[in-house]
Amino acid sequence: MRIHFWGVRGSLPTPLTNAQIRNKITAIVQRITPEDLVSEDARENFIQHLPEWLTSTVGGNTACVEVDTDDGNVFVLDAGSGLREMSYRGFEESEKTIHLFFSHFHWDHIMGFPFFGPVYNKNFTFHIYSPWPDTMNILSAQMEPPYFPVKFSTCTPNMNFHLLEPEKPIKVGDSTIICKKMFHPGASYSYKIIENGRQFVYATDVELTAASSEEKAAYKKFFMDSDMLVLDSQYTVDELFDKPNWGHSTCCHGVELAQECNIKRLYLFHHEPTYDDKKINSLVKIARWYADSSGKPKFEIQAASEGTDVLL
Repeated sequence: MRIHFWGVRGSLPTPLTNAQIRNKITAIVQRITPEDLVSEDARENFIQHLPEWLTSTVGGNTACVEVDTDDGNVFVLDAGSGLREMSYRGFEESEKTIHLFFSHFHWDHIMGFPFFGPVYNKNFTFHIYSPWPDTMNILSAQMEPPYFPVKFSTCTPNMNFHLLEPEKPIKVGDSTIICKKMFHPGASYSYKIIENGRQFVYATDVELTAASSEEKAAYKKFFMDSDMLVLDSQYTVDELFDKPNWGHSTCCHGVELAQECNIKRLYLFHHEPTYDDKKINSLVKIARWYADSSGKPKFEIQAASEGTDVLL
C-alpha cells in the first residue's frame, strides 16, 4: 500500500507568499559561515543540514490523499485543490479506474473536482463513494453557472455513485473500506482501509475534544492498531479554546489518541492556512516532545506534506 499526499491544507488553498519566501532566504543566509563556502562539497553539506522547513514546504493545496493498493486499485480520499495536481501524475492503462471517497462536502474538500482532467476523459471510470445519498447533485451544483463554466454533464459517462452505510465494510479488490462519522459541523466521515493485514486511517475534520465519552470510545475502537493515521490537527490548544465546535483538533490531542490506540505512524494533517512552514515545523516538534515526555512507547510523528510518499 502506497500513500501519496496531493493536498494537506485545511479551509482554503494557501500558496507561499513573497514575504514567506524572503524570510526563508534570510534565515538561510544568516546561517552561512565562511567555512560553508570554501568548496562545492562544503556548500552541499551546508544545504543538506538546513532545517527541512527552510528547504521545502508542506504545500498549499487542500485535502487530497491517494492510496494505491497492492492489487492495483487507485483510491482517492477527498477532492480538494490537490486533486488538480494529481491530474499530471500520469496514469497507466490499468489505473484508469479511480475510486473516490468523500469525507464531507465543505468547499476545501470538493473544489478540485472540476479541475481534475480525468473526469472529462471517457477512457476513465469513476466509482464515487460517500454516506450522502445526494453526492452527484452536490458535485454538480458547484459546476453550475455562475460558479463554473463547464457543467457536470460534460464529465465522463462512466460515473458510478455508491452510497455507504457508516461502519458497514465494503470490499474493493483485496481491500476492505469502512467509514465512521466524526464530530464536525455538518458531519464528516473518517475512512479505514485494510489490505494484507495493514491498516490505514484517514481522519480529517474531526474535533476530538468535542465528542461525547461514548463517541470517543467508538473513535478509539475505529483507530486502534492502525499502521498509519492521517489526523486533523489544524489548531493549537489556545486556538481550540477560542473556537469550540468548529470541528478541528490539535497535535497534542492527536498524540494522546495515537498513544491510546497503538498507532505506529501519525501524520498531522489539514494544516491551518495561516501557518507558515516554520510554524507547522514547530508544532511537529511540540507533538514529538509531548509524546516523548509521556514515557510511553515511541511512534513516528510527521507533518503531512505535498509530494510525500509513504509505503505500508
